Amino acid sequence: MRPGRTVPPACIAPAITPSESRTFMSSFFLRFQDVSFTYATMTKPLLAGVEAYFPCGWTGIVGPNGVGKSTLLKLAVGDLEVQEGKVHHLGSALYCAQRTDDPPPSFDEFIYAADREAVALKRQLAVEEEWLDRWDTLSHGERKRAQIAVALWLNPDVLALDEPSNHIDGEARRLLLAALQRYRGVGLLVSHDRDLLDELCGQCLFIDPPDAVMRPGGVTEGAGQSKLEQETSRRKDDQAKSAVNRLRDVAQRRREAADQFAAKTKALKNKKPPAQDHDGRAMRNLAKLSGKDGFAGKLVAQLGKRVERAAGERAAVKVKKVYEMGIWLEANSCSNRAHVGLLPAGELSLGGARRLLFPELTIRPTDRIALTGPNGRGKSTLVKHFIGRLNLEPDRVVYIPQEIAAAESKRILTEVAALPKERLGQIMTIVSRLGSRPQRLLESDEPSPGEIRKILLAIGIAKGPHLIVMDEPTNHMDLPSIECLEDALGECPCALLLISHDQRFLRKLTTINWPITPDGDDSRLKTAPW
Repeated sequence: MRPGRTVPPACIAPAITPSESRTFMSSFFLRFQDVSFTYATMTKPLLAGVEAYFPCGWTGIVGPNGVGKSTLLKLAVGDLEVQEGKVHHLGSALYCAQRTDDPPPSFDEFIYAADREAVALKRQLAVEEEWLDRWDTLSHGERKRAQIAVALWLNPDVLALDEPSNHIDGEARRLLLAALQRYRGVGLLVSHDRDLLDELCGQCLFIDPPDAVMRPGGVTEGAGQSKLEQETSRRKDDQAKSAVNRLRDVAQRRREAADQFAAKTKALKNKKPPAQDHDGRAMRNLAKLSGKDGFAGKLVAQLGKRVERAAGERAAVKVKKVYEMGIWLEANSCSNRAHVGLLPAGELSLGGARRLLFPELTIRPTDRIALTGPNGRGKSTLVKHFIGRLNLEPDRVVYIPQEIAAAESKRILTEVAALPKERLGQIMTIVSRLGSRPQRLLESDEPSPGEIRKILLAIGIAKGPHLIVMDEPTNHMDLPSIECLEDALGECPCALLLISHDQRFLRKLTTINWPITPDGDDSRLKTAPW
């Protein structure tokens, strides 16, 4: 740590022996030893028996929304106390949250710092001094850059970043990558950005409760290995299932044969031998049948044991459950009006002398529109202005903002959990098909930002929307959820307005582009097909 800067101390496990310490310091800087954690509202552990070693460099933390990625980061830095097991590390630690509601601690100190590192980071991540006085008016991308800059300036020994590329545009992402590559401590990275994970990470911890598996390489390499393991497991399960069924069929035939022998033996015992049977033929036949009956019984018992062993071997094969995906939206979700939104040409203030200038904007019932442009140029401001002037009933509009505050997220989850059973089931079915497990979500102490966005989208979809507006829809979403979202919106019959820096996502789903480009202090919007 540099003199004069402090990072909140992490919860460090009881001291280890000198020999363990030397080995640990030479090999690993962060270690999870049989770590388990459960929130009070949950019926099952969120993390159970996690064993993981984190060396210097970046480790990706990968898994669906709600599996405990953010919880693991907080445990790593001591923001949450381990319930079982131990977390070992030998230095300072800092967690950067997904949310950017408030300025990061030490932001003012960083802004006024004149040391070489602070100056370089402010330049590298384009952080401006005047941001200190107008945090509430900064774009979320600008807030995220400021948050990361302060964290890197503090330079903790363990740095846990939760979705650092949320909200940032392409140029800012390039700057972020360069800054993160310079970090020399133990880095933990939760991100939906596959390229960022591949470029930065030497290993990835894949979390899929109750398992957590470390795999070498970036997320693409690790996901490929995971897929191969699952295919192998399914093949073993199919083979084991066939073996169990085959043995059961054989055992059943043997059992029936044994029953037949037993019936014959019983009949022969009950039958009196003929008076002229002087040589004991009947008695010899009875003895033969009795022997065969006993041998058949032994075979049946042996086969029963083989069936039990085969069933046990099959039970030991772990096969990941595959959930049904995709969302079907009602066909009548398309408005019959000529347009669902019409905004006359005008301008909007972006603070100070900055303005956003735009032509007349129209959204027709089946338009699929992308709103693009650099951070801080008025995209979210325009959307909020437009939504207040739509030609639609409020229930026919689904609007998912960039960020939803923690308190608001808890309120939404509480209200949803209290809905009538049928209504709750309908919403949770949609949530499930967006890649989250409803039971785990309803039991959570606080829904993750990705999960609360799924809930809001599900609530809106259930009402049959005529317009879906999403501001940075892929932020906070895990990779499988993004694919589910693409499938859902791809089949959507209503109008779409999507604000995103994710070009691949936009080009797959939209046909019209509204790009905002800088023009000095002003910003200008144009309309064009892709």
